[in-house]
Amino acid sequence: MRESADRRTRALQAAGERGLIAGRRVGLEKESLRVSRDGRIAQTPHPEGLGSALTHDEITTDYSEALLEFVTPAFDDPAAALQRLSELHRYTYRQIGDELLWATSMPCIVGGDASIPIADYGHSNIGWMKHVYRRGLDWRYGRSMQAIAGIHFNYSFSEEFLRAVQAQSADRRDFASFRSDIYFRLIRNFQRYGWLLPYLMGASPAICKSFTGGRNIDFDAFSTHTFYTPYATSLRMSDIGYKNNAQAALEVSYNDLESYVASLRAAINTPDPEYSRIGTRVDGEWRQLNTNVLQIENEYYSFVRPKARARSGEQPTCALHRAGVEYVEIRALDLDPFSPIGIEDEQIAFLEILLLFCLLEDSPPIDAAEQNQINANQGLVARAGRDPALTLYRGNGERVGLRQWARELFDAMAGPAELLDEVHDDGRYREILAHYRARVENADDTPSARVLREMRDNGEEFVEFALRVSQTHAETLRQAPISPAALSRLQNAAAASLAEQSRLEAAPEPPFEEFLQSYFAQAPTNGY
Repeated sequence: MRESADRRTRALQAAGERGLIAGRRVGLEKESLRVSRDGRIAQTPHPEGLGSALTHDEITTDYSEALLEFVTPAFDDPAAALQRLSELHRYTYRQIGDELLWATSMPCIVGGDASIPIADYGHSNIGWMKHVYRRGLDWRYGRSMQAIAGIHFNYSFSEEFLRAVQAQSADRRDFASFRSDIYFRLIRNFQRYGWLLPYLMGASPAICKSFTGGRNIDFDAFSTHTFYTPYATSLRMSDIGYKNNAQAALEVSYNDLESYVASLRAAINTPDPEYSRIGTRVDGEWRQLNTNVLQIENEYYSFVRPKARARSGEQPTCALHRAGVEYVEIRALDLDPFSPIGIEDEQIAFLEILLLFCLLEDSPPIDAAEQNQINANQGLVARAGRDPALTLYRGNGERVGLRQWARELFDAMAGPAELLDEVHDDGRYREILAHYRARVENADDTPSARVLREMRDNGEEFVEFALRVSQTHAETLRQAPISPAALSRLQNAAAASLAEQSRLEAAPEPPFEEFLQSYFAQAPTNGY
């Protein structure tokens, strides 16, 4: 396993190509629930000072009207992405009165589905489509799962670096085809090894009992109002969160662009008997966009997605087929409850090391048997990753201890960390690799262990812990200054987004049914 990534690393070093990796691009998407001072989901509409959730480029909503999503542009310096994310938090706190941004991935007190208002995007066709899609998620999965928050990490390597890798591989295909294939190599390896992130960075080992309506779904009782499992790392990524059983039968291929697009489009075009019983429009009320296995591509929950920049109104799979893979979206990160903005620079640095390793390491196709093992590993680590006796599946049914496998992976990542350090000439990446390696040897140093430790030490329920850290971060962010330039930029963006939504709603449009028919009639075209 180690030889391939190490060999490619050494070849790039020998060819003097290491500096090209500095052109990578980093973007962040961070979700946070707006909550009341007592830790309940906010029932207020999206604040006007934040602009239009439909048309604002950087401040929008995810599933719920209360679930904010901050979206940074892509920067070539991760510090710039973190700075922009911090500015979005500081600006938002100046617009939401005495409400708080919930600091944990698992939600606060859930008073049933009615307490989770579905996001409103106005009455334009595109706005109504986004709302109806969320109604469909409610009918299919319930609203509690949709109130979970996380951070998505968007990453691309520079074209120059990928061309250098292509030259080292003696690959003579056109660059766009090579780029898509090498990103799928990364994606397959991230599927295999991405369980490292919930173990190292997972921070959702406990939930409020209100999340399940009091039902005990194979949990232990931590306290009167809190469920947990003793060795959990990320219940967000477990069977009660995004890795839910409702999509367990989906077979989406990550072996190449064509098979990925074909398998995902099959899911969005195949009727589902259970969803057909729900209906699409019943007694004049829209329940979902369609009755297919997936309403749209985004309904498919996964650790990682290949992405391309879509044109206005273009389906994601059509964008991928036209442009090829342009970047990857990593979706395995919990909010860090100990960070005011939910993520720290060292996490980004480790992700860079891991993704570079996944890109350079050989990555054979994933068959159905291996995919089942990958899914099982993700679930095992989410529910019991800190169990010192935990073993994972590693090919041909072999079981290996999590710590043993993690040590091997850290050995294999030494070369990529060295390559990144040669760009910055400061040894930082190797230091961060050593920092996270210490968590392999001592699970008590992981964020999930720290959450439980603080709850025990303070005699707190999960909600009390989360409310305390949310209040602390709110005070920090409210007191932090925001530059006049950033304030002006975000005020202008909010006003412009409201004007754009008004323009969309005033423009003539076809009936919604025709709009949907046209949207779903799109067919992939190979444009690269």
